[in-house]
Amino acid sequence: MKVLFVTSEAFPLLKTGGLGDVSGALPAALAEAGEDVHMLLPGYPQALENADHVGVTIALGNILGFEDVSLIEARMPDNGVPLWLINCPQLYDRPGNPYVQDGKTDWPDNHLRFALLSYVAAILSVPDNACGWTADIVHTNDWQGGLTAAYLHFWGIRQRARTVFTVHNLQYLGLFTPDVLPQVGLPDAAFSIDGLEFHHKVSFLKAGLYYSDAITTVSPTYAKEIMLPEFGCGLDGLLRQRADSVHGILNGIDDDIWNPKTDPHIPHHFSLARRTGKIQNKAALQHEMGLPADLDAPLFCVVSRLTEQKGIELIAKSASALRKLGIQLAILGSGDHHLEELLSVISGLDLGIKVKIGYDDALAHRIIAGSDVLLMPSQFEPCGLTQMYAMRYGTLPLVYKTGGLADTVVDCGTAGDGTGFVFETASTDALTATAKRATDLYRHPKLWQKAQRNAMSQDMSWKHAAPAYMRLYKNLAAT
Repeated sequence: MKVLFVTSEAFPLLKTGGLGDVSGALPAALAEAGEDVHMLLPGYPQALENADHVGVTIALGNILGFEDVSLIEARMPDNGVPLWLINCPQLYDRPGNPYVQDGKTDWPDNHLRFALLSYVAAILSVPDNACGWTADIVHTNDWQGGLTAAYLHFWGIRQRARTVFTVHNLQYLGLFTPDVLPQVGLPDAAFSIDGLEFHHKVSFLKAGLYYSDAITTVSPTYAKEIMLPEFGCGLDGLLRQRADSVHGILNGIDDDIWNPKTDPHIPHHFSLARRTGKIQNKAALQHEMGLPADLDAPLFCVVSRLTEQKGIELIAKSASALRKLGIQLAILGSGDHHLEELLSVISGLDLGIKVKIGYDDALAHRIIAGSDVLLMPSQFEPCGLTQMYAMRYGTLPLVYKTGGLADTVVDCGTAGDGTGFVFETASTDALTATAKRATDLYRHPKLWQKAQRNAMSQDMSWKHAAPAYMRLYKNLAAT
């Protein structure tokens, strides 16, 4: 099966969130399982710099008014998966974040930047293209790849790849004014309720939902949730209409990168059989973060985007109550400015709470390795990867029961029979009560170690998800 995996980011070339992690790992798992996978990304400076074997350039010509668009052949640096980078300096030769400028404002030509990504994906989905390789399946991700299936629909080419569209977070709709349609090469007819129109705007994400042959989400529970008004972001009606085409496939994690036995970012390696290094990492983390050196204190961590979705306000409001339970807090993340300021103020008032604003992948590994509990009370969570990373390191997640958190974390109860701690009401009282249960279990080392063993024994690799995608591809190709 020839699979074109289309994404706007992929670790280790460029990563801003979970999409980057998934895009770095899933294609490799598919290739290892025998699929002929090629990846397609914009030619950001970081991608061109970090990719391996950058070489042959394939001319594509004038696309969407941009002359001399081309594809640069390369390979992913960590796994060798074939990679095409779209060479269009006018759109992609920019520093920093691929979506926003100055850390906060969308690039004003994002509609063109990601329309080009979708357009090139569509080119590679039809026979006799310039690359000499035609996809059987084109697998696109989030709004940035949403126009791919729309192009194929309006081109009217019968012999083409089948399309899979994965929603990593329905909240990001890819909204633009209707006047972008001619700029991105789509007809006026596309601006319809049976098309891209969404509350008088154009939604690239809706294009993927409406025109793709199959839709996937990144956990079974989230696939059900997005068909409800509370989680559907105004698209729940469309999703209910397409329910037979919606599939919830739980993400995996790269268990080579997130491996406490070999992790190059942590000072002390450890394993399920030899967990002494876990305690040493805790001591090292307390020192690095400036927390009091107290191995008996339960150390909770937050490694997250600092947004309302992630339950950060709930954490801030609960901080005082958590400290009264003897809990230390180590927080790493960036996001909404008012939440960054709020956490920084709280940290300045309490030596037992330390906050690092920013993104630091190596520090994220050390925090997860050295903490006892991961605090992740997301209001909604399509899948979540951090709770899976945490379990791999014997750090028990404390989560709100939603989306992928509900699918991956089993409550420990009072006997340590699960893999973490789950609460079902989004309130400070519920979070604090669940933290109290966690600290009570922590005071019983044998029960705590039992829960750690449960968590570390979970197989959350792509060995389960990749075959599910392969079955979906095979079924689509047969229709």
